[in-house]
Amino acid sequence: MVEHYPRLVRIAYLVLPPSLGRNRRVLTAHALVQRSLPRGRTATVDGVLPGPRRADGGGGPGGARNPGYTYVRARVLRQALDAGRPLLRLARPRRAQLPPVLPRVWGLRLFPRSGGADELALDQRLSALSGPARAAFVLRGLEGLADADVERTLGAAGADDPAGALARAVAAETPESGALLRSAEFDPCSLQARPTDLMRRRQHAKAALAATAALLVCAAFLGLPGDGWGPGGAAAPSYARNPMAQAALDPAKVRRVAPAFWEGSARTDFSAWPTRGALAGDTGLLRRALAVWARPGRTVQVSATPGTPSGPPMGSPQLLYAGRVDAVRVVLLYDGLRVVRYAEATDGGGAAGLDFARVDGADGSASGALVLARSDSDVRFLTAPWVTRTSVRDLRDPEAPARPLGRDADGVTDPMDSPATARDCGSWDTLDVRDGSHDRLLTDLGELTPARLTSGPPSSPSDVSSAQDRVVWARTACLLPTVRSHGVRSVNSWAFARQTLPEANGTAEWLCTRAETWRGTGSRVLAQFQPPSATKPAPAGAIAARAEDSPACGAREPRAVLAGVLWKSRGGQWYVLAAGSEEFRSLTVSGGVKGTAKGRMLAVRASAGARAELKGAVEGGGSVGALR
Repeated sequence: MVEHYPRLVRIAYLVLPPSLGRNRRVLTAHALVQRSLPRGRTATVDGVLPGPRRADGGGGPGGARNPGYTYVRARVLRQALDAGRPLLRLARPRRAQLPPVLPRVWGLRLFPRSGGADELALDQRLSALSGPARAAFVLRGLEGLADADVERTLGAAGADDPAGALARAVAAETPESGALLRSAEFDPCSLQARPTDLMRRRQHAKAALAATAALLVCAAFLGLPGDGWGPGGAAAPSYARNPMAQAALDPAKVRRVAPAFWEGSARTDFSAWPTRGALAGDTGLLRRALAVWARPGRTVQVSATPGTPSGPPMGSPQLLYAGRVDAVRVVLLYDGLRVVRYAEATDGGGAAGLDFARVDGADGSASGALVLARSDSDVRFLTAPWVTRTSVRDLRDPEAPARPLGRDADGVTDPMDSPATARDCGSWDTLDVRDGSHDRLLTDLGELTPARLTSGPPSSPSDVSSAQDRVVWARTACLLPTVRSHGVRSVNSWAFARQTLPEANGTAEWLCTRAETWRGTGSRVLAQFQPPSATKPAPAGAIAARAEDSPACGAREPRAVLAGVLWKSRGGQWYVLAAGSEEFRSLTVSGGVKGTAKGRMLAVRASAGARAELKGAVEGGGSVGALR
């Protein structure tokens, strides 16, 4: 059988998938044949000792009638077909699918001698065939087997659909296929050698040397006596042995607040919220929540608002809520900087989620509610203990009255539509909370903390309570998705100008909308132009300018805002319109359109697509450009 070793290696090389590359195909072909040879001098085939060799080497092409050769060839084909099967993620790989341990060559690449155009064309045809089809091609062209023997041999080797593989092999054959299969192009025993990538080899050697040095240094550190550098070091023990960290994971040490504490508290923020929920005494649930907070596993879905650290608790956190909401168990915790929501499925499926939101500096107006749970397009809130009434108000319909929204004894609201996942802007439901004598509008922007909506000048914004404020917000609501999932604390919309449009086209509103974030940075400013509209609900205003991390329209720079837009009248004439806040004394437009106007309004005829530069003079002699 060893006499047929070159022929068996050639069969394995031709059947192996060409995607392995010629170097690996050569080594794998030799490995498959070496593993296929019977072990020991008394190995039998089908329980019978093979007969003596015939003078012709087997009595037919490739020793076809030699039972020993047939046995070894079947083993070679089976392993070569296994090597071409795709690796499945959860299935145990077969030995033939892994790189061979032996033979192995270091520093060299081995491959057969290159042939001519005919050999290249045959190699391309073989590459287009499946593994069983390549095996059938080789058995017919190289071994000279009849079609019935080919099908029987493929079936014994475990090939799928031997008849189909044979048909595809026959379709790919040419008259010279047999001779080409015996050429040096496909002889993995007559090889050429070339070096591997020398530059990459040197880089890998340097990296291995550096890694070895790093391991030796780490081993030296670990071998130091006592606690690393010694007990006199300033560092605390590692997290697993740190008493403060261990205490933070103890459910018995979470801080609990009495129900009436907020009534006499000097602070009205999340630290005054009482501990609520039917599962507040469930030690197992609290232990799981604290452990996942400290060490979330790979299956935990973790989210955090921008700028919010998602590390472990800094000490024993305060328990705000623990209870069952719909089909999940929810735990809300507060550590002075962040509110953390842990949620797990009640069906025991193991799914869990962890959400972080930064809430440092919160006051009574910013700590009125938290998102407790979401399901489909609905959202439930947990309201502050000082909230006396909750209702739902549609921002897009300013004339519609507020709809009552029920709550349970723990302050958990009934489900309401959430605009955070809405695909259109036909409606925009907000949470209207009554805090003493104040009504506040809170909107869900896809985060743990809802954003507070206000109106008025940046120096003194107020809650959306009047009919005029709601009319302004009716057309601004559709711009709120631009600040969704941005860590927004509040959004203020300020109507800084009203402009009479040319050609008796009515009166337009100019607004500056600013979104403040909990982290302080990342604020977004939008200048809106709202022309008159007869449709209900009115369409969203046009964004005339936008800026990020700008002090415009905020407490630091509450005045001197200027914006412009290219507008088309009902008569078809284009105009450059501009408006500024009360500080402007004159406006000037230059570039593609030129014009000047006294006061803080400007309207200049233009053409479609015109571009212009806008500036304004403020009292005191200064010059201010448009918001950008």
